[in-house]
Amino acid sequence: MNIAVVGTGYVGLVSGTCFAESGNNVICVDIDQNKVEKLSKGEITIYEPGLEVIFERNIEQERLSFTTNLEEAVDASDIIFLALPTPPGEDGSADLSYILGVAEQLGKIIKDYKVIVDKSTVPVGTAEQVAVKIKENASVDFDVVSNPEFLREGMAVDDFMKPDRVVVGTTSDKAKKVMEKLYAPFIRQGNPLIFMDERSAEMTKYAANSYLAMRISYMNEMANLCERTGADVNAVRKGMGSDTRIGKRFLFPGVGYGGSCFPKDVQALGKTANDYDYDFKILKQVMEVNKLQKNVLVEKIEKYYDGNLKGKKIAMWGLAFKPNTDDIREAPALTIIDQLIEKGANVSAYDPEAMENVKELIGDKISYAANAYEALEGADALAIVTEWNVFRTPDFGKMLSLLKHKVIFDGRNLYDPENMDELGYYYNSIGRATVG
Repeated sequence: MNIAVVGTGYVGLVSGTCFAESGNNVICVDIDQNKVEKLSKGEITIYEPGLEVIFERNIEQERLSFTTNLEEAVDASDIIFLALPTPPGEDGSADLSYILGVAEQLGKIIKDYKVIVDKSTVPVGTAEQVAVKIKENASVDFDVVSNPEFLREGMAVDDFMKPDRVVVGTTSDKAKKVMEKLYAPFIRQGNPLIFMDERSAEMTKYAANSYLAMRISYMNEMANLCERTGADVNAVRKGMGSDTRIGKRFLFPGVGYGGSCFPKDVQALGKTANDYDYDFKILKQVMEVNKLQKNVLVEKIEKYYDGNLKGKKIAMWGLAFKPNTDDIREAPALTIIDQLIEKGANVSAYDPEAMENVKELIGDKISYAANAYEALEGADALAIVTEWNVFRTPDFGKMLSLLKHKVIFDGRNLYDPENMDELGYYYNSIGRATVG
């Protein structure tokens, strides 16, 4: 099939590349000339495990191309995916200006029937707004479909190529047949292609992400209570997760959720509730708990030093909001850095992928280490913020020779407290007994 993907951000680039990998001809469109030139040369612009190999293969085999010319891409395509940013406003609402701006252009340039697909995460009613905006200028038939993405950063290629489910919102039989044909190669193992109306599809994405955010916030609350009662949150998590009604995923406590999806989507769903005069009480608490949880690690550090962090050097392992990505949007590390600096501490950080993004955002407010051990040199304590695999089995003996003091604050519960006690560390984690 012939596909145009408008927007080459995270969702657009992954989607376009994976559609090409299944044999489609894909043209990706972006207004950033420099970015298009890089992509056309085979220079990938995001970090996502497994993406680069298929990206290069499909460019080489000429199934994947890039352009700044929207009309050219639309003319050559039967399906147009809108994978554009919907950044949150101050009130939590999703900014639809990019999507509606492209919709207005599409109305002027489509010459025959097209299926226009909202791939971006958008509020309920967006498909209708897009259709109205296109219709203002269009003289041919078209359908607007809602097809939300469910990609986990760090596992996006597998998620796209072997999805748990594909949700498609359309009331058009013609568009339904097109989408069935498009997704047939991706659901050969029997995972469902679920059709519903456009509004329900739009709500499904927000409902799913907000529920997962709620699970994380719930476990963070449980972890804080476990610390006070002497229970071990890891044991509690295992006991809960073995119940098939609950399941094992998204039950790991930590220093709060971040990223491009959960914070934005929870806020947007809250805004939708307000717009429809509904008091979504649980959702408000999810946001409040997450905001407070980002403070927990600094509170632990400050308490250990009797409220005086001035001149203390804190090594930080992890800057990305989660492992296997360079994404720092809403990352807990950024909040923790701000608080530590405000209290007079110095921060030396290491992250396998996200350091350039942090440096671009905050500059030289902190120092950046070449590797995990370099960050420890002369540090008073180590704070673990992102659970990269490289941090799971470090050389603790080498760490002893680098750290000024044997003090670790673990925001991701990477190590066994008993083992850390035997090694002589002061070890403070989330929802478990502190040792040392």
